[in-house]
Formats: sequence, structure tokens, C-alpha cells
Amino acid sequence: MRTPIAWFVMLSGILFALGSLGVLIRRNALLIFMSVELQLNAVNLALVAFARMHNALDGQVLAFFSMVVAAAEVVVGLAIIVAVYRRRQTVDVDDARELRW
Repeated sequence: MRTPIAWFVMLSGILFALGSLGVLIRRNALLIFMSVELQLNAVNLALVAFARMHNALDGQVLAFFSMVVAAAEVVVGLAIIVAVYRRRQTVDVDDARELRW
């Protein structure tokens, strides 16, 4: 018995909404970063679910490349967050506004 596609899409939508809420509400850069990763994983879940529904590998391949890009993003993003923390002793995004000048 196969799981209906609607369940995967609904779970993907809930995960994406939680990630969006985390980006909009949180002030900690690490938590915002984790929320963005949650959004990316929600999109990957939808891609794989639709690829399974259509019996095609296109969505799975696209989700794989999305994971590779997300891994590179994590490396660069965490390096920037660690550098800001070492310089300012905080990861609050409101304090990062002072870094413009």
C-alpha cells in the first residue's frame, strides 16, 4: 500500500511554514540558519514525493543537487557566523547591523 502524495505535500508545507516562522521570529543567527535549512529540506521532500508520484528520477536528482548546495551553504554560513561571533561576542542579528560600515 502506497502512502498518498497529499500526506507528503502536507508535511512539506508544515515544515516550510515552521521554517518561515523561525526565520521571521528568531533573532539568533544560528536559529535563523537552521530554519532556512528546514525550508530547504521541506522543498526536497516535496521534490522527492512528486518524483515518486510520476515515477521519474528528475526530482530526486534535483533534490540531491539541492542537498549538495545546502552543504556548501552550511560551511560558508557557519564560517561567517563564527567569525562574527569572535569579533562581536554575539550572534544576534540586530547587532550585525553595525557591521555595514
